[in-house]
Amino acid sequence: MTIVWRYTILKHVLNNVVDPELDLDRVFRALADPGRRRMLERLSQGPASVSELGKPLSMSLAAVLQHVQILETSGLVQSRKLGRTRTCSLNAGSLRSAERWISERRTLVERRLDRLGEYLADTADQPGGGHTGPAAPHAPA
Repeated sequence: MTIVWRYTILKHVLNNVVDPELDLDRVFRALADPGRRRMLERLSQGPASVSELGKPLSMSLAAVLQHVQILETSGLVQSRKLGRTRTCSLNAGSLRSAERWISERRTLVERRLDRLGEYLADTADQPGGGHTGPAAPHAPA
């Protein structure tokens, strides 16, 4: 077994560790950078080479490669190297996990806001229920 093959196996094992929180942290970390988000937007149109991903960004090829590695570690991107060209493609499954997490939080907030709205509607009908804020300060006599 060659060193390259061992590295590939190790990279696959480390990238596929099943820890939903760690995976989600990696996804949000990757999404935190505007350059990486632009790369993902480009990849949503189809596979692209690393140099093609870096064209609209004002950074060196080495910097683009570092960003691609972060995207790969997060699971958002997969890449293959054929000859001297590394081609990247989007892994939509990782985006769906972040979307699911956000959606769950949105549902919780919407439920709380609905309950607040119901409470405010109920108390508005009661005497003194229309109170909108703290009592006004008394004017000196």
